[in-house]
Amino acid sequence: MSNRAASIAVLTALIVGMLATLAIRPPGKEVRGEQTVSGQGLPQLRWRVPVAFSTNLKALGDNVVFVAETLSIATSGAIELAIYEPGELVPAFNIVDAVREGKVQAGYTWMGYDQGKIPASALIGAVPFGMEPWEYSAWWYEADGRTLTEALYKRYGVHPILCGLIGPETAGWFREPIESLRDVQGLKIRFAGLGGKVIERLGASVTMLPGGEIFQALEKGAIDATEFSLPNVDESLGFDRIAKLNYYPGWHQTYTSAHMVINSDEWSALNAAQKRLFNTACSAGVTRNLARAEALQGPVIAAFPAKGVKAIRLPLPILRELNRVTDEVMAEEARNNEDFRTIRASQQNFRKVYARWKKLAYLPRDF
Repeated sequence: MSNRAASIAVLTALIVGMLATLAIRPPGKEVRGEQTVSGQGLPQLRWRVPVAFSTNLKALGDNVVFVAETLSIATSGAIELAIYEPGELVPAFNIVDAVREGKVQAGYTWMGYDQGKIPASALIGAVPFGMEPWEYSAWWYEADGRTLTEALYKRYGVHPILCGLIGPETAGWFREPIESLRDVQGLKIRFAGLGGKVIERLGASVTMLPGGEIFQALEKGAIDATEFSLPNVDESLGFDRIAKLNYYPGWHQTYTSAHMVINSDEWSALNAAQKRLFNTACSAGVTRNLARAEALQGPVIAAFPAKGVKAIRLPLPILRELNRVTDEVMAEEARNNEDFRTIRASQQNFRKVYARWKKLAYLPRDF
């Protein structure tokens, strides 16, 4: 049995048990007025789900496939999500708009792509010098994260569910060394989210491109450098064939979250069991996604020397200056937008309290 099949089998057993606790009609019992599958009493659900990342990208894009397969198997086919690759049905950056407008029932995306219309969305997707992945999940599930995000997106007719989570990205792929932030001035670079605002303030020319368009832009010289995702993802997109200097740490995205976004009317029409199934499958997706992402990176970096690629840590003076400029950008964004200010304050307050545990419980990094 494959790892994916084993994971889904375990989760299926858990969900079936959960269904029993929800008093779902027992197998074999007919339900008047509802179309059922395999006697579970669940109405059939057939949704089209466009995604922001190609599903052939391990850890970044394939997680939604796991979630869809889990829902299908756990419900004996009562819930089927038809996954559409980026641009196949909806442009990668317009998934939330398509869901809000009812063009599709749901989507799987990175919230930071909504930054132009919903400034606070960038805080949900990734924060420069922000929380580490497990901190973010704690803030989401146990503090204000989920409540604040649901309230924010409810105004736009969308219900968000945290459905994927990975660790830090690389700080980018460069042709020339970055020895000081003066080297960033005038650089044409693909950068996303709040980190893009920081780099732009430092004098770079920032552009946003979907993952599938970055290699060509880098190859043709339309951009000089790029950031996108994890080392294994960037390698699969071929960045290391052109830019041989890969910088760390991923200061601009210390975590990257992915969300299942569902049209509010569609979500309201679901029954309690269906809602719980989506939440449960997405929670499993978060756990599996982070584990998979963490496991894949070491071998990729180990193979860098054979390909002439250098993995380089940014000097502390550069990181400190980036942090200083980040604080300026964040303060400015908070002044300009109440939602941003509220969510930012929630994240900062959570981190202050969590730090008491974090500093005591975990080994020092230089141990």
